[in-house]
Amino acid sequence: MSVWPAAEPAQAFPATPKQTVLNYLRSISGNHIVSGQHNKEPASSPGQYTQQVKDVTGQYPGLWGGDLMFAAADVANRQRVVDQAKTEWANGSLTTLTWHVCPPTGGSSCAFEGGVKSNLSDAQFSQILTEGSTLNNAWKRRLDEAVPYLRQLKDAGVPVLFRPLHEMNESWNWWGNRPGANGSARLYQITRDHLAGTRGLDNLIWVWNVQDNPAGGWSNYYPGAPYVDVVSLDVWYKSHPSPADYQQMRNIAGSKPMALAEMGKMPTASLLESQPRWTWFMMWSEHLRGNNTNAEIQAAYFHPRVLNQGEVTLSSGRAVGAITGSGAKRADMRASGTANDTAVQLYTCATGVAQTWTVAGDGTASADGTRLQIRNRTGG
Repeated sequence: MSVWPAAEPAQAFPATPKQTVLNYLRSISGNHIVSGQHNKEPASSPGQYTQQVKDVTGQYPGLWGGDLMFAAADVANRQRVVDQAKTEWANGSLTTLTWHVCPPTGGSSCAFEGGVKSNLSDAQFSQILTEGSTLNNAWKRRLDEAVPYLRQLKDAGVPVLFRPLHEMNESWNWWGNRPGANGSARLYQITRDHLAGTRGLDNLIWVWNVQDNPAGGWSNYYPGAPYVDVVSLDVWYKSHPSPADYQQMRNIAGSKPMALAEMGKMPTASLLESQPRWTWFMMWSEHLRGNNTNAEIQAAYFHPRVLNQGEVTLSSGRAVGAITGSGAKRADMRASGTANDTAVQLYTCATGVAQTWTVAGDGTASADGTRLQIRNRTGG
């Protein structure tokens, strides 16, 4: 018989603007991380792997993950995925969607091999990026196929951590392995401009994603700060991101939240403590039990840093901005440092992350992912 820590009662989230979720992610960066579980095809069972988490731990993850998918039967069943996202939100979990999307050179559904996993010619890819061209219009029509489902979530007040064109530094997918301003990053820009701009889907939180390819150069795929809300990494070349991987992502993210968007191995205590800027981890579907023991799953979900369903709290009790002290000077992280024991000083007003503080509902304050701690002083 297993004995689990008691799960916190789930708290249904009200209709919420996306900025509230972003503020929440900023507030936990450096001190907590949300547990996540992806649910792959079939679309008819959009909660099968989150249920497995519950079976093993007695807890549901704090983040549910789904996919808009590619196969004909799953494309026809997208409503089940959206309904599950609404249910998870109502139960007190954040939601994320990715999309293994078929290329605009073919139909709305496709096989994985030869469809999602295929190659376009340079000429075809260039045409997708060319405004008003046949393939550019076809790409926008492909995006429009998802709009009715994404709009349902907007109308329900559900913000979605949306991760399109994932692993764009890899060659397995048709959209990837094209670095530079006129490559995969440009397609990401077009995608956001169309869905968020033209179609008005302001509930989407834009998650940019690369895989931990040891070739590096991940910033060559970055579409630019105005297009990205969260910077994320998929970890498949190794079990966990290396210190160098973590630093490379920090260099790209700046003050934006960071996430582990796909993993095959559960994060360990040492990872969570040595790389505290990650704001969520997402275990990939069948790897939950296929690549982890029950003890490893439980250790991750029961770690004090990890937030499961019922422990994710979205409220208005969070503020982001400057903390002003005497003489109109502001609380400032000395030299914009983020390491432990970085001194906080009163300093002349300035812009930047060193003076931008997030105060969470529990009263804790952090700047650039570093949590403020007041220590007792003795003597003069």
